Amino acid sequence: MSDEENMDQIPDLVPANKKVPITIITGFLGSGKTTLLNYILSKQHGKRIAVIMNEFGEGDSIEKSMSVGSAGELFEEWLELRNGCLCCSVKDNGVKAIENLMTKKGKFDYILLETTGLADPGIITMIDAKNCPQQLKEKKKDSSVNEVTRQIALSDIIVINKTDLVSKKELEQLRTDIRRINSFSQLIETTHSRVDLDVILDLNAYSNANSSSDSIGLEDVFRQRGFKPDEHQHVIDQTVSTLTLERKGRIDKVLLDEFLQDLLWEKKIKNSEGQTIEILRLKGVLSLTSDDNHHVVQAVYELYDYHTTTPWAVDEERQNTIVFIGRNIDREVLEHQFSQCLQSDSS
Repeated sequence: MSDEENMDQIPDLVPANKKVPITIITGFLGSGKTTLLNYILSKQHGKRIAVIMNEFGEGDSIEKSMSVGSAGELFEEWLELRNGCLCCSVKDNGVKAIENLMTKKGKFDYILLETTGLADPGIITMIDAKNCPQQLKEKKKDSSVNEVTRQIALSDIIVINKTDLVSKKELEQLRTDIRRINSFSQLIETTHSRVDLDVILDLNAYSNANSSSDSIGLEDVFRQRGFKPDEHQHVIDQTVSTLTLERKGRIDKVLLDEFLQDLLWEKKIKNSEGQTIEILRLKGVLSLTSDDNHHVVQAVYELYDYHTTTPWAVDEERQNTIVFIGRNIDREVLEHQFSQCLQSDSS
């Protein structure tokens, strides 16, 4: 019996018209990405996952996409690409790979996509606890953000792997360094890339759909993690850092759009030393003047969008929380600009 006939006999666990969640896994070379994927493929988890695996080398790299059943058996090997960089130089091939996967829609529950350590953005970033401190110190000739720092800044979940190779003091310092870059992402610490699959699947990190009862909205994440303004943060940080701002009241979306466009598109907003504030990522939960729902705003580099989630409770205090991740962050400047977006008392 042919492989194609075998695939046709596999029961459809996901309706063909349902969206298939995709999770991107990235991290520096040797951080444990492939080990994590091998663990996922061998664990008895009852999920069917299509995995695009990548190996980066000097010669031609071979990437294999596998459809894996609930018992971990391999049904088919059916994809081969020629380059290791998904988001940039082989973007078209990467899109084609996902298109090929979707022709078999209904045969799997999830897609996991492993990128090389040179690709971004990353949804889940694997960190090598032993080598990450040195990697964070590496300087690029053009003074741009190095790969590890950028991956941390763009992550929704950061897995600190190989924690058995460092001391408690070293691990605590690494946590501090990561939180300085990205205070929003969830941190997971592990050895041998062992993680709870329920944590890393169904992230819905960039979903524009309304939140539902079975998914945690961004506003819930803020509440659960106790976000507060970063009172300890330096006024200006020329490295990649995080700034969290909170303001009570309602936001005028027209004014907020003007602020975000000046910040992200036009690069007009400078810090007190005249340097352009560079935003890698932005997330926020807002109360807008237009209606009584929570609104989530997200941005990666110059792209940003909103989506509407749950209504505010009648007795709930309207609170706006926004997290900036980037370079040349200036608290006073961003605080002033964000405050200007609030509805005036006379409105």
